[in-house]
Amino acid sequence: MSHPVPSWAFVRRSERLAGTPVVRRGTDWWLVSPSGSLLAQDPVFTGELDRYAADLAAANRAVAEIQAQDTAAREARS
Repeated sequence: MSHPVPSWAFVRRSERLAGTPVVRRGTDWWLVSPSGSLLAQDPVFTGELDRYAADLAAANRAVAEIQAQDTAAREARS
């Protein structure tokens, strides 16, 4: 399935990888800027982006779990 080329004007900050000008559309990574978009095709670079995105997602899940445990502990004390 082909994914549309991202446009800087239409890429929300939340879509970017950790606030960087990198966006994932399907299986493709795009570098986006006000002057245009570029499909990232270097497998070493895109592999690093995949690993970074996976690590970031794991960290976000761990933080959410800690926060949920903290909330549950506070509620149990109340």
